[in-house]
Amino acid sequence: MSGLAFFDTNVVLYADDVSDPSKQSKAIALLAEHLREGTAVVSLQVLQEYFAAATRKLGMAPAQAQRKIELLAYAKVVRFEANDVIAAIEFHRLSQISFWDALIVHAARLAGASVLYTEDLQHNRVLSGMRIVNPFAQ
Repeated sequence: MSGLAFFDTNVVLYADDVSDPSKQSKAIALLAEHLREGTAVVSLQVLQEYFAAATRKLGMAPAQAQRKIELLAYAKVVRFEANDVIAAIEFHRLSQISFWDALIVHAARLAGASVLYTEDLQHNRVLSGMRIVNPFAQ
């Protein structure tokens, strides 16, 4: 395994989504591998979105979602300053991707990730020197 891998919220969420066993097993394997290797990266945005979606969409108990976030906190966690939000806005304006996706791309770039795992951006596209990978693409 080489380089850091940034995980978008949707990939982390699939690890707990029993309604799609195929995506769940892929997400679990990928996340476990990168956590074990010390190459997993998330941001505070991912942790916040995970909690909201896990409790709302998956019906997970808040205590269980909190425990998952405590485990994810063992990964490298990107924290933003105001200038990072401004940089993400600029990236959003230039790239025409959503502001929230621009925040994710900026966080991954800030961490020095070589790959960004997400369903939300074009598979195999290169943004800011990082390869976008949809781990569920056939």
